[in-house]
Amino acid sequence: MWQYTKRYPKLLALNFFFVFGFILIELGLPTLLGQLIDHGVEPKDLNRIYHYGWLMVAINLIGLIGLIGLAYTGSKLSTAIIRDMRDDIFKHVVRFSHTEYGDFGVSSLITRTTNDAFQVMTFLQMVLRTGFMTPLMFIASGVMIVRTAPQLSWVVFLAVPVLLLGVVVIGRFSEPLSDQQQANLDGVNLTLREILSGIRVIRAFVREKFFANRFAKANDQYANSSIKLFTLMAVAQPGFSFIFNIVFAIILWLGAVQIDAGHLDVGSLIAFIEYIFHVLFSFMLFASVFMMYPRAAVSAYRIQKVLAAQSEIDENVGGVTVTQQRGEISFDHVTFAYPGHSEAPILRDVSFSAHQGETVAFIGSTGSGKSTLIQLLPRFFDVNEGQITIDGVAVPDFQLRNLRQRIGFIPQKALLFTGTIADNLRYGNPEATEDQLWAALNIAEAADFVAELPDQLNTYLSEGGSNLSGGQKQRLAIARAIVREPEIFIFDDSFSALDYATDARLRKNLAPITRDKTTLIVAQRVGTIMHADRIVVLNEGHVAAIGTHRELLANSPLYRDIAESQLSKEELAE
Repeated sequence: MWQYTKRYPKLLALNFFFVFGFILIELGLPTLLGQLIDHGVEPKDLNRIYHYGWLMVAINLIGLIGLIGLAYTGSKLSTAIIRDMRDDIFKHVVRFSHTEYGDFGVSSLITRTTNDAFQVMTFLQMVLRTGFMTPLMFIASGVMIVRTAPQLSWVVFLAVPVLLLGVVVIGRFSEPLSDQQQANLDGVNLTLREILSGIRVIRAFVREKFFANRFAKANDQYANSSIKLFTLMAVAQPGFSFIFNIVFAIILWLGAVQIDAGHLDVGSLIAFIEYIFHVLFSFMLFASVFMMYPRAAVSAYRIQKVLAAQSEIDENVGGVTVTQQRGEISFDHVTFAYPGHSEAPILRDVSFSAHQGETVAFIGSTGSGKSTLIQLLPRFFDVNEGQITIDGVAVPDFQLRNLRQRIGFIPQKALLFTGTIADNLRYGNPEATEDQLWAALNIAEAADFVAELPDQLNTYLSEGGSNLSGGQKQRLAIARAIVREPEIFIFDDSFSALDYATDARLRKNLAPITRDKTTLIVAQRVGTIMHADRIVVLNEGHVAAIGTHRELLANSPLYRDIAESQLSKEELAE
């Protein structure tokens, strides 16, 4: 927290200025009140009463300005700090590899960016408004107590250790409860995200009640941990008030005895009580900060874990950005296993090459490693063994940003973002003109349905493009990659939502623009890839065969079985 706070030295200095001003004013009021009673009220000196009265009014007005200034600087500082913190979390998280996303979980990352940051902000606001003020107020009030009535001060200083012990005990118990509360909040967000993402499936299987119970269970766990934490905090307030009342009662009784014996003036006793109030109130504020600390510390630790996590994928900022060739791809004895599953590699000893202007397709049974293979090219993961090269350069040796700019990646699940169709198409090329957008839409067989929309390119898409059909989203995703004009196209089963006629037209449209590009296609349908220059048949992570459609029909039993299950005898004979 201090690393962020020290970024704003001027605001911090201003905060200290208002703190010192407020303390001087708060301690000046009891002194003036005592003087007013002893030198104005008791001798019935009206001029003195007016004099001290107006001084107190003036000091109160100055104190009001100090309070406003303290509130302003505290709020501005804390909100600026949390803004910076959230920005840093986001900038750091977007550089994570798939491994780190899996380790933290998307729901937990959202909680850490929102709720945990909010807990830290609440604590910082308390510290900036009262945390700096309370120890100074406590010390200054303690000095004034000893100066005003040293014979009564022992009562106050006897109560302080008891209060301090209570604060330490509450802080000790609140930390594990805070940790549990935040973990349970992660669970609520995870359950809610899963339910909202899968609401159509839930409705289709009439499982609303089941998932309502699941959410209620997660919500109850969060509520129970919160109740325990808030109950602990709630006990502190009446406990401290009880001790305060005892101290005030003892002081009043002893003060009355001292006044009766002529050892203490009434005004001095009233001023003394005011100083006691400031001591005890300062302690209570300090206790509030101290009790909030474990909760903020848990949140800060969770944020720090995110900021300290390093991506497994090195961005290699000083890496290669220029190559002599364009689109030459080589997989050389590549073996890959997902993190934590090294004993069961998804891909084993995979080797093949793809040259500029060629289309290389991948086919195989579900789970054979097709999608995993093409995700290694843009370095969503790094290989365990072997090497992948583009234009003769090993993939890790490229500057990561430059590497991915060379690739037009169309994922298996077409994902569109909130905004207009034009905004989505320009993700890969912000400078693209409307003519370029329409050209890409024509190639992707999407121009007709976009032209029929009321606002055409300016049509607003809801989250995930949920106001479009699956086929429409897939075609827009393809158009988005075309607008980018990359060296390498990767289609990860990107034609699955299209009917055969649209699929055929789209592939025919792609032929001219991919003539000098390298194209990799993952597909389930033989009809989509039968005209590829080479087809790689994968089986349980191994390369079972490589060849053209005709060569594989003749030499690969696995490929022939797949083809016979999808194509008619006439199509097989062509």
